Amino acid sequence: MKLIVAIIQDKDSNRLSSALVKENYRATKLASTGGFLRAGNTTFMIGVDDHQVDSVLNVIRTSCKVREQLVTPVTPMSGTTDSYLPLPVEVQVGGATVFVLPVDRFEHF
Repeated sequence: MKLIVAIIQDKDSNRLSSALVKENYRATKLASTGGFLRAGNTTFMIGVDDHQVDSVLNVIRTSCKVREQLVTPVTPMSGTTDSYLPLPVEVQVGGATVFVLPVDRFEHF
């Protein structure tokens, strides 16, 4: 048995949740916050048998898309801000960060 932990952007959360239900996979959703952009994320925890891992990864892959987004960097905490002009920069957001972990024991009460 495996535990799949998928951290995705909030914009993809409903699409992934619907796709997992459609494929008959159960998941627990947790609200989380990304450290880099300080943006809202959703963390899915999905328990599956070993032979189902590739199928779940495919559902995640097709539901969570990478996209470009303009962000304004945070003002530096130290030093002078006289010469600092926060210009928007384009970064890639979205997609999914996925961990597949072995499960030694599973109980359902």
